[in-house]
Amino acid sequence: MSTTTPPLKAGGGRTYDGHDGTDIRVPDRETQRRGVEVLAAASGRVVGARDGMEDISIRSIGKAAVAGKECGNGIMVEHENGWRTQYCHMAKGSLRVKPGDRVEAGQPIGLVGLSGNTEFPHLHFTVRHENDVVDPFAYEAPSDSCGGGQSLWTEPVREQMKYRDREILNLGFADIAPTMELIESGEVLKHAPGSQSDALAAYVRAIGLKKGDQQILTVRNPDGAIVSEYLAPALESDKAQYFVASGRKRKEAAWPEGTYAAIYRVTRDDNELLRKAFEFRLGQK
Repeated sequence: MSTTTPPLKAGGGRTYDGHDGTDIRVPDRETQRRGVEVLAAASGRVVGARDGMEDISIRSIGKAAVAGKECGNGIMVEHENGWRTQYCHMAKGSLRVKPGDRVEAGQPIGLVGLSGNTEFPHLHFTVRHENDVVDPFAYEAPSDSCGGGQSLWTEPVREQMKYRDREILNLGFADIAPTMELIESGEVLKHAPGSQSDALAAYVRAIGLKKGDQQILTVRNPDGAIVSEYLAPALESDKAQYFVASGRKRKEAAWPEGTYAAIYRVTRDDNELLRKAFEFRLGQK
């Protein structure tokens, strides 16, 4: 699973000034540790590379520690007719090419990492033409515009990379109270509920939520009765990421076996903007 944040000319609430590329994010650090390949976007020749930087969030080490090396471990590829692509924040020791190597479109060149100026594992991808930054979602869009232009992505990739205002990054069930850190680290995945668990909770982390959005997360037991429901207050500002959870402690001798169902909804002014249903099977299948 991945999600993208487009640069300026494609527009959208997940765009911000001063960002010169597209962020392609993985759900959590556990996914990153298992290995997510970075593929060359087009054929060309490697003209620059850096490896050896640690995979660690700048929240831990501070921006000063990566000054001048904000890209982290990365690769620069030169293509024909003045085009270049750059790949940043790659995993330490994962680069599979070096300067002078020829790469083909779709060739694995390394792994997504957490190096350089970043707080979460993702690939920062930049396209340049004649040294000018180009938005691959909106090439040749008018200056200072939001939208327009043409996509440089091939047809099979274009729909997959389509920008969405709001998107779910993580969801699931746990036997503990979920936190942002447990979700980001992937540790929450190690806490699946069992019949004797002290608690049962559903959680959702979403990105791109807007001011005024209201979130509702409802959990039902195998009989369809509501186990818990959380109605979050309307957001007071846009949120790059936000998580909600709904659950309760065990009151019974054991949680009933069967399928527990959760529904996550985002609404605004009585209009449903996003809905996701997901399930968890407790006990024998």
